[in-house]
Amino acid sequence: MNIDTMAFTPGAALAGGALIGLAAAVFVLFNGRIAGISGILGGLLKPRRGDIGWRLAFIGGLIGAPMIYSVVWRLPDIHIEASPLTLIIAGLIVGFGTRIGSGCTSGHGVCGISRLSPRSIVATLTFMAMGFITVFLVRHL
Repeated sequence: MNIDTMAFTPGAALAGGALIGLAAAVFVLFNGRIAGISGILGGLLKPRRGDIGWRLAFIGGLIGAPMIYSVVWRLPDIHIEASPLTLIIAGLIVGFGTRIGSGCTSGHGVCGISRLSPRSIVATLTFMAMGFITVFLVRHL
């Protein structure tokens, strides 16, 4: 295994993490809701009156921010080694897992752990362990 030391950018990672934490804190303070992507997106599948606008704005920001970024800076090169079918299956499994786990990494990992939620701590540890196991199985077995 080779580690690309040129891609190691602790300053950018720290700034990005701080911005994510700040955004999650502002979101919960002003909206009273957790910034969990699966819950926000899932809420659009069964929309309630007065609940659609902020959800669409949030998802629009997720899509629009990289577009705005690309106007100013070059986007990083992305190389995906998996087939489209593998990506679809993986996405469905992750979606199913977020329903079973009552949330995703953004809801549990960013918002839940910051609130010291025992359920979120266990969920995040489970996400991480399954990720480690999956990478090990795919790359070494």
